[in-house]
Parts: sequence; structure tokens; C-alpha cells
Amino acid sequence: MQLYNYHSHTARCGHADPDWTDEDYVKEYIAAGYETFAFTDHAPEKTPVDLRPRIRMPYAQKDEYLASVRSLRERYADRIRILSGFEVEYSPGREEELFELKRETDILILGQHYVRREGEPEPCYFRKGTCREKDVRLLGEYVERAIELGLPDIIAHPDHYLLFRNTEFTATDAETAHRICRAAAEHDIPLEINLHNILGCTYRRKGVEDDDPFPVQRERMSEISYPRRAFWEIAAEYPVRVLWGMDVHRRGEIPYFEKLTALAADLLSGVIDKLTFTDRP
Repeated sequence: MQLYNYHSHTARCGHADPDWTDEDYVKEYIAAGYETFAFTDHAPEKTPVDLRPRIRMPYAQKDEYLASVRSLRERYADRIRILSGFEVEYSPGREEELFELKRETDILILGQHYVRREGEPEPCYFRKGTCREKDVRLLGEYVERAIELGLPDIIAHPDHYLLFRNTEFTATDAETAHRICRAAAEHDIPLEINLHNILGCTYRRKGVEDDDPFPVQRERMSEISYPRRAFWEIAAEYPVRVLWGMDVHRRGEIPYFEKLTALAADLLSGVIDKLTFTDRP
């Protein structure tokens, strides 16, 4: 079992359990036997770019969030290692603000959910029916540039751009995968195999918890658009480090790790053994 997780959100983002405290996270990680985890909530934006509601904490909560993590790290230092961090998006012109967040924390993960089209006031979010081929190329450019600048410690769900592209895997999708994997390998930045989407399609299907047997859950994996096997086949061509990411948002998710990695390994059968797993950012 992986004894670390560098991808955890809190109630401040607006789409996690609203009554689950930071300390509740710590207690659940300890109960599950973890040695290290990071709070990496969706980063607040000093200059708002992402205009969607209930996506990230207000900037006014940043200092309180970091203070809470520091306090918990001290109180539980003899039981678990706790890191402070954020999940950020890169876009040109935001470098100073993003590096300010990096200086204030232990770890930054890059989870690119949007790109900014020239001349348009609001970003293009990667959701159903919105992204075009040129947006996919732009996302690849953003991730590559962020890596070259030394911004992220981990690339979270690098195949998230495929979420609403059905089973299609175009030449542009492949080009973007190569771009991300090549940059990550050259700069030794690990890629995360994200488990959250698997959980939402299986054991917590549509938010309802079940304990159906593994073969039933495996059948539900036909709905999975990421992790995308085609992306990780390309990743296996590069000397890039990878790690699992739970992307925790709600109570009770952490203990599912072994079940989710078993489903992911089944999905990536024949590929998983070609990947180089790591235990550090």
C-alpha cells in the first residue's frame, strides 16, 4: 500500500464535505495507516481568473488555511507528516502570484482545469462540449511552460483534459500527452495517476456508496474517461516518475485506496509494469 498522498482538498473549496474539518482529514489518514499526506486545496486567486462558483477558496481564507495546516502539523508530528500546499492552474501573466503561493507552502501540484483563449474574458474550462483541438494544444503548452519555470512539484491528473472527450483519442490528444510526458521526464516532475474519477464511477457511483463486488465495479470502469489508457501508454515511453493520487474531497474516501488501485491496475494492465513509481515529489 502507498503510505502517502499528496492530493487532498478541504471544505474551503466549496465542493468537498462542508462539515469535515481539517483535523478530521488528519485522523482518517492516521487511521488508514498513512505516514505522509499533503493538504493541496484548490488555490485561491488573488486576481480572479476562474469565475466558476464553489471551485476554490476565497483569497481571504488563504492565511487561515495555512495556519490551520501548520497547527495540525505541530500537534500530530509524532504520528504523521503533514505538508501544506495548493493545487494550482498555470496561465501566462500569473507567474508572480503562483510563485508567491509556492514560497508559502511545502508543495504545489499543477491540476490544469482551464486555458485562456485570446480575447475572451472567461477561461475555457475542460468540461462537456467546451474544449476544441486548439484548447487541448494550449493546455499542453501551459503544462510544459509551468514545468520549465519550475512551478509544480507534481502534475495532478495529467490526462484530465480527456475527461469529456469520450473514448476518442485524437492525434492532438496524443501530441499533448507526449508534450506533457516529455517535459515531466526532462525536469523530473512526477505524474499523478488520479483515482478520484474511478471512485465516482464505482464504489461511490453518483455519490451513493456501495460495496458491490470487484467484478461489478470492474464492469463500471467502461465509463471511465480518465485515467486514460492511451495517455499512460505514451507515459510509459518516457523515463518519468509516477505516483497515485487520491484527490480526497469527502469523508470515507481514504480507505478505498487499495480497491481503487486494483481497478486502475486492471484498466492499465500491461502498462502499469512499465511505469516507474515513486514515493516522493
